[in-house]
Amino acid sequence: MSTTIRTTGRFRSGTILIYLLSILLVGSAAVKFAHVPQPAAQLAELGFGGGNLTLIASLEVVGAVLFAFPRTRSFGLLFVSAYLGGAVAAHVGHHQFLTSFRPAIVLALIWLAAWLRHPEMLWSITPKSVETA
Repeated sequence: MSTTIRTTGRFRSGTILIYLLSILLVGSAAVKFAHVPQPAAQLAELGFGGGNLTLIASLEVVGAVLFAFPRTRSFGLLFVSAYLGGAVAAHVGHHQFLTSFRPAIVLALIWLAAWLRHPEMLWSITPKSVETA
């Protein structure tokens, strides 16, 4: 009984976190689409101004939508991981080490949410049960 409750709690927690993080990504993209001055200026420093900003926002929305829906979640996880990994790399490449923690933390939460919802996704690093002869 306690295993079922724990599994259900894990499942629900992962699902809620997945949807919250997807909303966060869509909100971040909306800020980029709206060309809000401060974030637009910060991204322009990284070389993502004008039309590039719209492209970046579009990629963020695509990743968020793919991650939100169960049928496309694995591809969305890959897509969002690449997107946020690129964000971390861009900040580190411009010596903005403290700023690079924001996308890194979001990425870690995305992987946590995916693992909570789909624990089998880490099948290659989980210990295998030993069969007795």
